[in-house]
Amino acid sequence: MTDNSDSPAPYKWSAKVTRESNALSLEQGVFTWKDPQRIAESLRDSAEASSRRKAEPFRSAMSMLVFYINRAGKNLDPEQRQILEQAKQALRELYKKK
Repeated sequence: MTDNSDSPAPYKWSAKVTRESNALSLEQGVFTWKDPQRIAESLRDSAEASSRRKAEPFRSAMSMLVFYINRAGKNLDPEQRQILEQAKQALRELYKKK
């Protein structure tokens, strides 16, 4: 087997989904904001306004948030991860989910 360390990085399908997702129209930079409530409200508004989503608004908004957290993985700044985790809770509260 040869060493392919000079070859380009493998195709990042998750980055393409984030860039080209057709389900929700997200505000620019929503996942970089520092206010969990603002993030949750923006995701809620995007999900409720979308006519392209395939699930109820809560599920669509939460799925996009979880997808972003998982996609960022270990590269996500710990402080921002905490903010996004708080945004998950804020989203649950907006939809009166436990």
